[in-house]
Amino acid sequence: MTAHDAEGLVRRFYRQLWNEWDDGAVAATLSEGFTFRGSLGDETLGRDGWRRYRDQVRAGSADFHNEIVELVCQAGRAAARVRCSGHHTGPLLGFPPATPPRTFRYDVAAFFRVSEGFITDAWVLGDLDRLRRQLASPGEEDD
Repeated sequence: MTAHDAEGLVRRFYRQLWNEWDDGAVAATLSEGFTFRGSLGDETLGRDGWRRYRDQVRAGSADFHNEIVELVCQAGRAAARVRCSGHHTGPLLGFPPATPPRTFRYDVAAFFRVSEGFITDAWVLGDLDRLRRQLASPGEEDD
């Protein structure tokens, strides 16, 4: 796979699978044996495992959004710096939602492997310290 192919898959991953919550795009983007380590620290296997992780995030933030800040690709691999944001509308990292819901914003570094037209592996490291501070205290999201 070319760098261009890897770029297209990673952009689709964030745009359709995360930001649009397009469940129909999962089979066209992730390999059957997709391995995933999410920014919340959970590890999953397969498309359904990833869906469960995504649904857990969505339960904690119905408007969870990813913005690719920087993306570097080469044949078979990609690395991205991504800004995650949303409102804390349900349980997340052990924190109950506040009323009104708190906004949050944190960055992640994500590393992907791609093969035969699919993302086969993703490893995401998020700034959970910053996220936890924002969930615990209002006004912590500014930077």
